[in-house]
Amino acid sequence: MPTNLALDDRLIDEAVKVGHHSTKKAAVTAALEEYVKRHKQQRILELFGKVDYDPKYDYKAARKRKTS
Repeated sequence: MPTNLALDDRLIDEAVKVGHHSTKKAAVTAALEEYVKRHKQQRILELFGKVDYDPKYDYKAARKRKTS
């Protein structure tokens, strides 16, 4: 899907350089992928303290049951 965006050329050129990308498109794509990944990680962090934890749960025993 072609999209026209007014982007800062200096910033794009720097992203191409520091990311060792061959094209501006590759740099923008990598930046968007990183943006999405970080926001998904942030949503996981927001769950911290909200998920119940069972201190008696033995994760090592659960691993052995799966591999056996």
